[in-house]
Amino acid sequence: MTRPLAEVLGEVRGHLVAEESLVRAVASGRQKASQPRWRRVELRYVDLKAGRHLQVTAYDATQAHTSNHAVGADAAQAVDGLLAETFGNWHVETTTQTHQVRVTKRLDAVLSTSDRAQPVGVERGHDREKQRLLPEDDPVFRALGLTDGSGRMKPSRQAKYRQVEDFLQILDSSVSEALGSGRLRRPTAEAPLRVVDLGCGNAYLTFTAHRYLTSERGLPVAMTGVDVREQSRDHNSAVAAGLGLAAGSMEFVAGDIATVALDPAPEVVLALHACDTATDEALARAVGWEASLVLAAPCCHHDVAAQLRKAPTPAPYSSLTRHGILRERFADTLTDGLRSSLMRLEGYRVDVMQFVESQHTPRNTLLRAVRSGGSGRGDGNADVREEYDELVAAWGLRPRLGELLGR
Repeated sequence: MTRPLAEVLGEVRGHLVAEESLVRAVASGRQKASQPRWRRVELRYVDLKAGRHLQVTAYDATQAHTSNHAVGADAAQAVDGLLAETFGNWHVETTTQTHQVRVTKRLDAVLSTSDRAQPVGVERGHDREKQRLLPEDDPVFRALGLTDGSGRMKPSRQAKYRQVEDFLQILDSSVSEALGSGRLRRPTAEAPLRVVDLGCGNAYLTFTAHRYLTSERGLPVAMTGVDVREQSRDHNSAVAAGLGLAAGSMEFVAGDIATVALDPAPEVVLALHACDTATDEALARAVGWEASLVLAAPCCHHDVAAQLRKAPTPAPYSSLTRHGILRERFADTLTDGLRSSLMRLEGYRVDVMQFVESQHTPRNTLLRAVRSGGSGRGDGNADVREEYDELVAAWGLRPRLGELLGR
């Protein structure tokens, strides 16, 4: 049932200023025809030497900005400022309930509230390490060989731990937004959320995504990992058995991304660092399955780079392809830009964002696509189609994803 936006935000405000019961709150998305200052904002209360403060972590396109506001008038003012931003979704967790707010196209609001099975405590520590979505002593990291016998992350595995954390942050916000907007159905024990990780490899992100969604978010999940190597299937299945994960909750199969058969079709598709056109195959499968949410972090971009070497460069852009390193970087950008346009034409809203910081890997782009409810095979946005056609014609390209989608 829709209600006046101001009325619902008033209820949200009550939860946000309740220092004793607020566990965590996240604001994200945007209202129709508007753009909030921040891409995402997280709120929690922390105990500092100066007393209890509301900690606000605001994310722009490239980094996080943290500020602390003393409980009372300062915190209330910060809350009011954030509520005045045009966020499209609010996810609020208290010690006893979870509240999900979605702003409609008519600028009304839908509020969904669910009770926790049992009350939870609140972590007030301000140490950033304590805010990890999965703590390093979680059993899943031991099973994956990332931590030692004492539950401490191995020095050689710190970069992998950071990658996992960054991915879980994106997954968390993406699932919250999709659930809040109604683009992703709310799963039940009888009908769990169907998630597939295409090209899962050693399944670090497969296992940690499953662990976070089930243990921390409390969502019923049926996860499938797909990799072409039978060795990966056997190894990952053994790890799953060691963690006590039943076949209905976690399963691994050996097969090609382009041909693997999954029935019923997955609702969330992950494709993280699938090499070159394997990312295109994953995106095409997601479209064919009509997946509600797609998170794809491309790896190498050899296909378009090779085409750029063969085709004449249109004037006046020869300086972009004359030098090998610039041509490679331009191929990366061009490939993902074309992928974004094609997914938009297939009925998805697409965000291109940073996955992990560039000092950890140069391949740090992630495409997030949320199905917007269109048919997916219509003409889509005419401007997007015209822009895509002109771009591939000017550079003489045949993008693999375009071929797979028949575009």
